[in-house]
Amino acid sequence: MLRVLFLLALWVFYAFGDAHIFVYHRFGDDRYPSTNISTQKLKEQFDYFKENGYEVIPLSRLVDALKKGEEILDNWVVLTIDDNYHSFYKNGLGVFKEYGYPFSLFVYVKAAEKKYGDYSSWDELREIAKFGSVEFHSYGHAHMSRFSKEELEEDFKKGLELFEKEMGFKPKYFTHPYGEFNEELIEVAKSFGFSALINQNMGAVSSSSNPYDLDRTALGESSNLKEFLNYKYLNAKWIEPSIYPEDGILKEVKAVLSSEVKKAGLYVTGNGWRELEVKDGKVSKDLNLKLNHERVRLILSVGNSISTKILTKD
Repeated sequence: MLRVLFLLALWVFYAFGDAHIFVYHRFGDDRYPSTNISTQKLKEQFDYFKENGYEVIPLSRLVDALKKGEEILDNWVVLTIDDNYHSFYKNGLGVFKEYGYPFSLFVYVKAAEKKYGDYSSWDELREIAKFGSVEFHSYGHAHMSRFSKEELEEDFKKGLELFEKEMGFKPKYFTHPYGEFNEELIEVAKSFGFSALINQNMGAVSSSSNPYDLDRTALGESSNLKEFLNYKYLNAKWIEPSIYPEDGILKEVKAVLSSEVKKAGLYVTGNGWRELEVKDGKVSKDLNLKLNHERVRLILSVGNSISTKILTKD
């Protein structure tokens, strides 16, 4: 894949540690290759952590350090699992236990409650909770960025009541289904008392990260783990686009970066990489790019520091 990475000799991007949060979905389930990882590959990734000085820590340790203003270490890795697929209980959990690695599993509540065959039962989730943290991934696993405030509140209320009834505790963390979110979803989630919200915008976590918008990178069978671990956190404020354009044309990109940055790279799904000029810390570029996907990832890069934004067509 053609990538533009602009190497700038700016110590400010590399002076602080950048932890990494990763997410898995299915384990040893060849029916779904795009979201699956074999147990052999999982062990290879875990061996890489161990052999290269990485410390796999609980999500709670990273969130606590962020909120207390403590140092974020460059060798920290947090492992999460979305969707409580039965394959984790059947194939993945044993590997985590073998390596003694902590994890956070995010539960699609309706699937457990309705006993969907491809998902773990409440009994299995209670067993899983003996070895890692079990958290919240919504009741209905819908495209929640399209919900009204009332629909969001209904999903959270219903899901959390069932979760607490079955698990006996209140979850601390929430992940957005499909990695899709907007400001209203974030505010409603915060109103239900979560300590942190985790997205699926690939990148890293630094002391500048927002605990309610933590970047997380998906891992699977063909993922380049070494490359992902080299990503740093880029403190970027995205201004435009704020939503998926109605006409399917990405007209412009606007963002605010450090005033010391002179050049950045921009990636748009289906349109590749291009170079952007940065003036006084501001990116403003007319593009007029046709978007051919309903889900589009935008990435700003400065060196190996990145910031990601996902646009989803309604």
